[in-house]
Amino acid sequence: MKEKIWLSSPHMSGKEMKYIEEAFRRNHVFPLGPNVTGLEEDIVRMTGAGHCTCLSSGTAAIHLALILLGVKQGDEVICSSFTFSASANPIAYLGATPVFIDSESMTWNMSPDLLESAIKDRMSKGKKPSAIVLVHLYGMPAQLDKLMSVANAYQIPVIEDAAESFGSAFDGKTTGTFGEIGVFSFNGNKIITTSGGGAMVSANPEYCKKALFLATQARDAAPHYQHSHIGYNYRMSNICAGIGRGQMEVLADRIAKRRENYFFYREMLAGIPGISFQDEPDERYFSNHWLTTILIDPGQAGGVTREDIYTDLARLDMETRPLWKPMHLQPVFANVPAYTDGTSERLFRNGLCLPSSSNITDEERKAVVDAIRHSLKH
Repeated sequence: MKEKIWLSSPHMSGKEMKYIEEAFRRNHVFPLGPNVTGLEEDIVRMTGAGHCTCLSSGTAAIHLALILLGVKQGDEVICSSFTFSASANPIAYLGATPVFIDSESMTWNMSPDLLESAIKDRMSKGKKPSAIVLVHLYGMPAQLDKLMSVANAYQIPVIEDAAESFGSAFDGKTTGTFGEIGVFSFNGNKIITTSGGGAMVSANPEYCKKALFLATQARDAAPHYQHSHIGYNYRMSNICAGIGRGQMEVLADRIAKRRENYFFYREMLAGIPGISFQDEPDERYFSNHWLTTILIDPGQAGGVTREDIYTDLARLDMETRPLWKPMHLQPVFANVPAYTDGTSERLFRNGLCLPSSSNITDEERKAVVDAIRHSLKH
């Protein structure tokens, strides 16, 4: 029986077991512990961020980042619209209101022009945004020079949601290290995984120190259990961190394979009318190409749509996925402010993520290409 071709499968290297077995041998089967500390040190070395706190998820990291920046009920927080809901949900946890910003067509990330227009408009209404949650989509760095310039001009702190861009860089600097706080995800489908987990990084040690305090139920320094703040159970398991330490040893290989997938698909589908890719705009951009994504223009592809290709490949047990449905189109956020120009709606309507696992075989990639070609012909 033919194996299913997955969109983005976990990929163990075998190096994870030495950390897991050591934790079992020493009975370090609890939240926090030496593997957590070691993983934080590994992430700091890789990113140059300065400080890191490992947490139970990327969503938890965004939630704590918003708290650390003082976001409270009634505030407004700017957020990329073209993203997964985990970027925006923590804003609602705090009773704040997300203000969604559309994408630009070059990187598919937040538009600097719309960002500035939105800030000016919100300020004219007496609602200066408290923070900006900026997403690097599918591994592609946003236009960080322009976006950070706007944010700094209006003195609004930036949280970089780099959940999908671990190992990506802009102008030689790692994504997640441009804003006040950066956030990574190590969910099972990410470029490396801890099975579930995430991390917060910052140049400010106080942010990471306070994040750990809040993530461990905000227990005060006392011999008994005393709490002066509301806390959360957002700690990372020492066992999960052991998986992460082994994964960090092969991060460069995983990035190289994801990028190889992108170049393979790009070469094999080159010249086909109606097919385009999320490409790096110039040499300043280095994407980990977590997922290889394409746009299908039915007007040039003989009427074939994104949905046609998605359906045809699903019949062959090849997992693909439409691009994210923009947050401003989600029913749960139907009544919040949004500054859009149709870019993300077009991307969602025409975009498809291709099987991009780092353990995908050459034969599987070729089968995906053949299936896409067949779908376009028929």
